[in-house]
Amino acid sequence: MSPDSASTRSSSRVFPREFDHELPKAVRGEGIWVIDSEGRRYLDASGGAAVSCLGHSHPAVIQAIQRQAALLPFAYSHFFTSEPLEELATLLVDAAPAGMDKVFFVAGGSEATEAALKLARQYHLERGEPRRRKFIARRQSYHGNTLGALAVSSNPGRREPYLPMLMEVRHIAPCYAYREKRTDESEEAYGLRVADELDQAIRELGPENVAAFIAEPVVGATLGACPAVPGYFKRVREICDRHGVLLILDEVMCGMGRCGTLYACEAEGVVPDILTMAKGLGAGYQPIGAVMAHRRVVAAIEDGSRALMHGHTYFNHTIAVAAAVAVQRTFKAENLLENVRRQGARLKQGLEERLGNHRHVGDVRGRGLFLGIELVQDRASKRPFDPALKLHARLRDAGMSEGMMCYPTGGCVDGKRGDHVILAPPYIVTDREVDEIVERTGRTIDRALRGLPADSAV
Repeated sequence: MSPDSASTRSSSRVFPREFDHELPKAVRGEGIWVIDSEGRRYLDASGGAAVSCLGHSHPAVIQAIQRQAALLPFAYSHFFTSEPLEELATLLVDAAPAGMDKVFFVAGGSEATEAALKLARQYHLERGEPRRRKFIARRQSYHGNTLGALAVSSNPGRREPYLPMLMEVRHIAPCYAYREKRTDESEEAYGLRVADELDQAIRELGPENVAAFIAEPVVGATLGACPAVPGYFKRVREICDRHGVLLILDEVMCGMGRCGTLYACEAEGVVPDILTMAKGLGAGYQPIGAVMAHRRVVAAIEDGSRALMHGHTYFNHTIAVAAAVAVQRTFKAENLLENVRRQGARLKQGLEERLGNHRHVGDVRGRGLFLGIELVQDRASKRPFDPALKLHARLRDAGMSEGMMCYPTGGCVDGKRGDHVILAPPYIVTDREVDEIVERTGRTIDRALRGLPADSAV
């Protein structure tokens, strides 16, 4: 049949993410539920992609957007600052780890990564070290879909079409204890061993050539809510300091309360030089991301060229920052970080009770309301399913059939093999809703596995 045949083409003018996957039409949200045009309700157990941390209809945020739109929807950052902009920056810096000094706002996580990479480069230029242009990241990481962000990411499926366009980046081992910790070593010893790969990589590249190391405190989409073992990031911080390399922490997915503290790095006991955030910053009510810099980074520019060599039209967007202010106020007013910790513990316990003995569940991991479930063909050997089965796609479809949105991805083992599903419900989730997520997750996994070949591992 001709590709131009009307019978093979969608009537929608929207360019779809997948031409072979027809989506229901969302029409409204109620708390942690999304309702489609047919009246069907979907429990949002993943917050979309760990975005909708206040659910889909919080009146305080809606009112803040309406109020700002009526006053001033947009003020170009070359000409003006604004009251909500100054308030949001103050709220975030005052709550940040000691030494974090200034913040600017972009339109999302990928933009935040791009800006962080450029800021790291400018820092070294300001200090008279122009050779520092190389970046180190980790395998099985994901930092965004623009070219710079994709270069530091290690997601083969997303990178491969664009490899000729990506800058060269050194990738070292992730901190992935479930698969890579030896049986004869403690968690602490394992963490120090893999952290020391950073020291080796810097020495091989030449410390004078390395600008920064970028990592997610809790790895999101590519590794399935995988936290580092205790002590890992402290060693990383020591190594960066030893070689004059900046530490960029990507908290786009795991930050802004998702792991039970406003900043995920609080649990690691380290302070980055540059920190990125997005997703939970605006809770999906407006597109917004941010880059926060330590005072030593700020000082290099303030005492040097005195100008940030970066910018976008929608830098510090007025409505977006007003929405994010309301989100931050709501976190405090409703004590939501405490609810994240409490409900996260309840969700993890429920998943372990429901799935702990499931023959195809290898690991339940994560922190706060950011949990991952890794599926395996065989628990003893940890063998993954054959990637040709596309189990992660089956999990997505099975979840929708069960009236629940979860966030499955493939390739967690090595970029091609391995399937996991992330659960990241809104911070407003209740006991009853957590229990419902546990039950629907169990049914989703069983439905997705039903009918697979008896031996599907590779």
